Amino acid sequence: MRPFIWIQMGWRDMVRCGWVSYLHGILFALFGGLVFFVARERFWLLAGAFTGVLIIAPIMATSLYALSRALERGEPISFNVVVNTWNQWQRSHTNKLGDDYWCLIRLGILLAFAATGWVITSAAFITLIAQTPINTPAEFVQHIILAKQGWAFELWLALGGVLAAPIFASTVISVPVLLDCKVNMFQAILLSWRAVMENPLAMGVWAAIIMFAIFFGSVFAFLGLIIAIPVLGHASWYAYRDLVDTSNWPTR
Repeated sequence: MRPFIWIQMGWRDMVRCGWVSYLHGILFALFGGLVFFVARERFWLLAGAFTGVLIIAPIMATSLYALSRALERGEPISFNVVVNTWNQWQRSHTNKLGDDYWCLIRLGILLAFAATGWVITSAAFITLIAQTPINTPAEFVQHIILAKQGWAFELWLALGGVLAAPIFASTVISVPVLLDCKVNMFQAILLSWRAVMENPLAMGVWAAIIMFAIFFGSVFAFLGLIIAIPVLGHASWYAYRDLVDTSNWPTR
């Protein structure tokens, strides 16, 4: 199964990149801990916040794609690769008003709005269907996941799936494409959708792997994210390489 090959290659790149790669996981873990600390008594909000992070994760992992690309090109790995990814990824452009100059930033803003929308929707949904206020993880498990009446948890998951599916299809390939090729945001999104439509089984398995890796990486005080995030980020680069033919597109 192709997604497991991507994971294997992602693990290899994480090991080869060393602390530069692990740093991304550490930052994600710290961010998760911060979100939990701030909203620990408002789990009705926290549940949406955690899953909302998945929406913007492809943008946050951009420098992991760049590290894998550097390894692919035989370039030296250092923190400068990360810095240059965010500061100079559009350096090949001479016209800063060009259509694709700000495409990665535009996509990031759209995903941030989508994540915010999901957090609000999730919080409102949990508040409406719960028979009692949900303020702690234990209350979420008791009154939502283990509710004896109704389908609260199933409906919450279904709602999240309906909202997440088009976002996943729009970003799973588009962010690596934007990093690697001179395309605009809409071209990258179309390429991403095409990859998903042409490889539904592989993409379905890949989505499940991402979901479970993030979940199990978070339940142990977010420490698992230190490994999960770098592996998934590097593996996403190889998903892009495996599924998309960019030979006709100019590279950045």
